Amino acid sequence: MAEEGFWNDPDTARQILQERSRLNERLEAWHALYKEVEDCDTLLELAEEEDDEATYQEVMSKTRSLEKQLHDFSVSLMLGGEDDGRNAIVSINAGAGGTEAQDWAEMLYRMYHRWCEEKGYKVEIMDLQPGDEAGIKSVTFTAKGRLAFGYLKVETGVHRLVRISPFNASGKRHTSFASVFVYPEIEDEIVVDIDEKDLRVDTYRASGAGGQHVNKTSSAVRITHEPTGIVVQCQQEKSQIRNRELAMKVLRARLYQLEKQKQEQKMQAIHETKGEIAWGNQIRSYVLHPYQMVKDHRVNMDIGNVDAVLDGWIDPFIEAVLLSDVSRSTSQVNEPA
Repeated sequence: MAEEGFWNDPDTARQILQERSRLNERLEAWHALYKEVEDCDTLLELAEEEDDEATYQEVMSKTRSLEKQLHDFSVSLMLGGEDDGRNAIVSINAGAGGTEAQDWAEMLYRMYHRWCEEKGYKVEIMDLQPGDEAGIKSVTFTAKGRLAFGYLKVETGVHRLVRISPFNASGKRHTSFASVFVYPEIEDEIVVDIDEKDLRVDTYRASGAGGQHVNKTSSAVRITHEPTGIVVQCQQEKSQIRNRELAMKVLRARLYQLEKQKQEQKMQAIHETKGEIAWGNQIRSYVLHPYQMVKDHRVNMDIGNVDAVLDGWIDPFIEAVLLSDVSRSTSQVNEPA
């Protein structure tokens, strides 16, 4: 910042200021933790010298608080990736199985929506395809907030539900699948080269409930990137131009992520324990019958409070996966009442 001409390029200056702020925040958190440890150590020495039970109890209370702070700080250290601070674009798609899978996709969307609310993130739906009878075929939304992609990136994969089917009169147990894909939202300062000649743009009438406009004009937009076969669509806005802009934002994000995955393939041999993220790679099972349990297969973590998980309490899973490179997750967690 002290260099001459630093402010000549406002965009670059803004990025450096954001990086400086992030590093300062992390450094200040470390210093605060270090001071807390020193204070606890001093207080413990005092308790031993005076043999004071009340001081011992104070040390125990401070230590429990410090343990939680250290855990949160450890998680934050795993969110230093290039894209972790960005908003997240989340796409949920029902698997084979018709109404059952579409209902499960809607349950997953509700779970992530609740989680975003708890985090204070804003949710903006970009595209939603309702199910034939119930649920949704697919939904794409943006989770806007600090470190949204950093947290949600670990949710990419296949999610499996086992339950007694509410759509089957005989009450048989049914297994449903839905896939979740998460991409960082790419801002304007990051250039993703998209040749217009590589795009096929189709317009069609928006489906679903809405006003007169939504069903009578071809405002919905579907863009196909022919070299990669990536297809994105948006129908939420009344304006075709606005829908195209939103669809292009999703396309840029997916192409950017595709390029990053190509680079990361060179490091797969080093990161074998992470496994490939792709359709068919089941990461988590949600069992409602014959017992109740949610199990994350990547870190071998079980939670019995299924209702809490489906209401958005997925932080234990997210944090365990983020920390799995540096520590082994325990299967016992403190569940909410």
